[in-house]
Amino acid sequence: MQLDEEKRGFSFLREGPLDMRMDPSTGITAKEIVNKWSEKDLANLFREYGEERRWRQAARAIVEARRKKPIETTIELAEILSQSIGRSKKKLHPATLVFQALRICVNRELDSVEEGVKSAIQILAPGGRIGVLAFHRLEDRIVKNLFRTASKPIKKMIEMKETHIYPMLKLLTKKPLIPTFQESRTNRRARSAKLRVAERI
Repeated sequence: MQLDEEKRGFSFLREGPLDMRMDPSTGITAKEIVNKWSEKDLANLFREYGEERRWRQAARAIVEARRKKPIETTIELAEILSQSIGRSKKKLHPATLVFQALRICVNRELDSVEEGVKSAIQILAPGGRIGVLAFHRLEDRIVKNLFRTASKPIKKMIEMKETHIYPMLKLLTKKPLIPTFQESRTNRRARSAKLRVAERI
């Protein structure tokens, strides 16, 4: 529910400080990234973690805006992006993917997914199952690759130097499970969810 708290700064629809930390007691804030990172680093961030097509444009607009004054709030940043890049063909709000990239970076979300899934695989008992629910493509790609690697024959895993995710798994979902149309209607946040399940051999 912290995503809905204005003071946490996750939403571009609510006025709040540019924070975005899941743990407010530690780590870099989105405000520091937006105001201190170079245009090149911002552009790379928006491209890699946000998969924003207009990554150069977004980075340039932020750098130009912060020359006049530091960018302090979620609404300030959202307005800068709205004026500079406009809506995409998918009709997403112009700030959607940039905010996603910032949140992922601030909280090291992709590193956490990889570390967590690897650790969970290692402690599975024979017959034990692991299910991972991802909410965007970058997370799901990590889970898919880890499950796929851990389901390869041991010899192949040794060749790939991936023995750290032994034991071997049997994939129970060749393709991820996705929400039904009805579930997506009643819970909008479920729309992008993908569930993958595997079992320890």
